[in-house]
Amino acid sequence: MVAHEENEHFGEDMKESGEAPGAPDISASVRDKEFLDQFNFYFERIDEELNRTLGSRVSLIEEIGRHTILGRGKRLRPLLFILSANLCGYEGRDIYRLSIVFEYIHTSSLIHDDVLDNAEIRRKKPSANRMWGNLAAVFSGDFLFSKAFSIAVGSNDMKFLNILTERAVQMVKGEILELFHTHDWGLTRDKYMEIITGKTAVLISAACECGAIISGAEQWAVEQLRQFGINAGIAFQLVDDLLDYISSEEELGKPVGNDLKEGKITLPLIYTLSTLEEAERRQLMDLFKNNLANDQDYRQLIGLVRDNGVVDRIKADAKAYVDKAARCLDMFPPSSSKEKLLKLNGYIVERRY
Repeated sequence: MVAHEENEHFGEDMKESGEAPGAPDISASVRDKEFLDQFNFYFERIDEELNRTLGSRVSLIEEIGRHTILGRGKRLRPLLFILSANLCGYEGRDIYRLSIVFEYIHTSSLIHDDVLDNAEIRRKKPSANRMWGNLAAVFSGDFLFSKAFSIAVGSNDMKFLNILTERAVQMVKGEILELFHTHDWGLTRDKYMEIITGKTAVLISAACECGAIISGAEQWAVEQLRQFGINAGIAFQLVDDLLDYISSEEELGKPVGNDLKEGKITLPLIYTLSTLEEAERRQLMDLFKNNLANDQDYRQLIGLVRDNGVVDRIKADAKAYVDKAARCLDMFPPSSSKEKLLKLNGYIVERRY
């Protein structure tokens, strides 16, 4: 999963060459920020809890934790937990403390991913492994993961804990499945969907499902919010994988084409390969799988993904999952929380980072 040496500065080369077709305009990040600003009331309280619970007698753990978890980040998972709980009538004082469980688990997985991928940038900042080395990064990721369950125990709700544990296991299985299929240029769409459901969608689903559980909601509500989260989570990862090909480093907070360099075969590439002749697919596979590709080869393949109709195809796929997620909320009566969940759900397809 480590990029070949000659492609180490590929992201910088892409940036210096000017924005390629499909890259967002300058106002894209402004539009994202303007949309998310409506949730600042929640974000401020989530951040207060994160800041309050990061303390440790081991100063290095606290330093790494604050570097990785505070600052730039969408806080999507804790926000979904809060809104889902509110949707089911929960207004408990512990709602913000419990919400950060999902941010801790998510950030822990990102830290471990960066170590495996030898990544240098995360959320527009140097990654933890770049700043403190792999060993310190791994241990800090372990600390955040453990901290999440330490906080979750405070819920005194066994159903909440059981679901959280089950979904965390599923998430790790998804990560391992992705690792197993690194550089698998024969990866099918079905197997790709299994990977992203495990590594991304189940934690987003858990945030929504647990919001219903902590409120004591009826089983139908728990199930509908679980399904809402699964479908929204799949759409989120579809867009995430597309942005890796069509966005820019300024927007993503990490180098463009990162997945391709790390040997992650995602849906944009799967769809692109399906449009090529067998001989061309074989040539590309040999070039990239054997670390023979140079910067120009990477740029050409990214251009191929951008120019063959794949962008619209994946956006349509993501929109279908977003629409399916929205239908999962039909049984809930109108409310401010429902409106906010639907807005967040629609934002998933339109976001640019």
